[in-house]
Amino acid sequence: MNSEDMTKLAIAALEDKKAEDIRIIDIREVSVIADYFIIASGNNRSQIQTLADNVQEKLGRAGVALKQVEGYDNANWVLMDFRDVVVHIFDRENRLFYDLERIWRDGRQIEPSELQ
Repeated sequence: MNSEDMTKLAIAALEDKKAEDIRIIDIREVSVIADYFIIASGNNRSQIQTLADNVQEKLGRAGVALKQVEGYDNANWVLMDFRDVVVHIFDRENRLFYDLERIWRDGRQIEPSELQ
């Protein structure tokens, strides 16, 4: 499965559980750590964990292994590393504080429709 397909599947998993303000940043031209960052928000600890669980389940069923997950227990910022795609799920406060969209502004924000 290529990184575009992984990204589309992760976005669908987030949308299924009502993630808010989902963004995709194409970082292929600015970093070697991944092809895409997906950034999304949840309203509370339970929803953030549910979002993370659904992403892991949907990608896992498609044969994509989760390399590493961090922050799941606290659930104020869950980072899920699927090698070519990194999913960040934040609560509102931490999303504003860390502002990954600004930090990775050299990447290109894209819409899901732009994925092949």
